[in-house]
Formats: sequence, structure tokens, C-alpha cells
Amino acid sequence: MLANHVKHRIKSGKACFGSLLNFGDPLVAELMASVGFDWLLVDTEHGPIDLGTLATMFATITRYDCAPFVRVHALNEENVKRVLDAGAWGVLAPNMRTREEAELLVRACKYPPHGTRSLGAGRFALSFKTDPPAYFARANDEILVIAQIEHVDAVRNIDAILSVPGIDACYVGPNDWCASAGLAPSLEPPHPEFEEAMQTVLAAANRHGVAAGIHCLKAETVNRRIKEGWRLVGMVNDQRFLLSAAKAARDAVKTDL
Repeated sequence: MLANHVKHRIKSGKACFGSLLNFGDPLVAELMASVGFDWLLVDTEHGPIDLGTLATMFATITRYDCAPFVRVHALNEENVKRVLDAGAWGVLAPNMRTREEAELLVRACKYPPHGTRSLGAGRFALSFKTDPPAYFARANDEILVIAQIEHVDAVRNIDAILSVPGIDACYVGPNDWCASAGLAPSLEPPHPEFEEAMQTVLAAANRHGVAAGIHCLKAETVNRRIKEGWRLVGMVNDQRFLLSAAKAARDAVKTDL
């Protein structure tokens, strides 16, 4: 069975870099995986992606040394179970604000006796290039469990959330955090309140042995966050990469000479 290289790397204190997938297209997922990202997160919260497409996206991602994660559209046991059975290597639950939500996420991601995930059919074993018995024995150790921190209430409750056994990482969504604080949304927030909150999250993650993660707009910010000690660092998504490259080409071409 393949090891979840991202989970083991961030647990050892090293950083992993990735991006998000909003297009529900296995070919786009394969192209993004071929670039060399450590991980890609399929965004079913905001992207128009159904379960069958999701499973095929996982299959194309794992052709490369790239971990396929997913953001569920809402936190409940059914949603988590279905994406894990489809082959996700990790689950990110959006907008977590309480310890109880973090406990629910861990239970949903773990097989008994550490959780309530049911054992059934799916392509989960194929995703890790193994068979079901080996997967059942090792999945609890390999699945990455991520709490998304994107609300002021989550920062207030950060110690309660990150101290839940089984939470491996947190991941900050700057846009929604700013909106919840009554500030202009941004992936590069200039607000001092945001930076203060981020240092609170980072310190709590370090206290509890959890990998701190954050979403960024620019490569320069990714590098700065890694130097600060953030270990699960992402940058924009497939849609934004496409638009920025297309716009750069359009702006560089002069047709009215």
C-alpha cells in the first residue's frame, strides 16, 4: 500500500505545496498533477463536481506522485464516507468552528475502533495501489484529516479544535476569514487583524503538533509562509491559473500596430 507522503512529510516538520481543483474534469486534474504539486485538493464545496467525476479525478491524480485530497461540501459522516470510498487520501471540512465539529470529522474519517467509518465497497484500495484488507488495516494511519479555519469563531476556539486527537492539519481560508471579521475579502489580506489571527493559528498548531496550512495568492507569499513554519501551503486553483496565463498572453499581444 502506498504511503501518504504528504501526511508523513508534514508530520516530520517539512512543507508540502499544492493547489485546488475547481474544474470537474479528470484531464485538468491529470495535467495539474503532472506539474509536480505535492497535493491537489478537489473542491466539491464550490466546484460543480459529482461523485463519479471525483473518483476519476483521483485516478488520474495518482498516476503521479501527488496526493488527492477533497474538500467536502458539508461536514457529515455520509459526505466524508463517500469521498473516502471514492479514493481521497485526505478530507478537508469547510468552515469548522467548534471542537464538536472537529470530533465529528475525525470519527467520520476513521474506521473502528477509532471512528465510525463503515467498511464497504469502493475504489479506495485502488487509490493506494493495494487490496481492501491492507487498506482497512492502514487507512486510519494514512488518511489526512484537515480542519478548515475560515471564521473568527474558529480562531477564538482554535485550541479546542486543534487539540482533538486525530486532527492532522488545519488550513486557513483568508477570503472567508476576512468576510467573517467584517473586512474586505482577499487572498493577500493587508489587514493587521488578519496577520494577528494567523499567528494565533500558527502558535496553536505548533502547541498541539498539528500542521498549519494556509491558502495563498502568490508564490512569494507561499515562500514566506513556509519560512514562518506553515507546512500545508496552497496557491489559488486551476481556474485562476488558466485565467492568469490566458490574460498574460492576451495582454502581451499587440494587434493594432
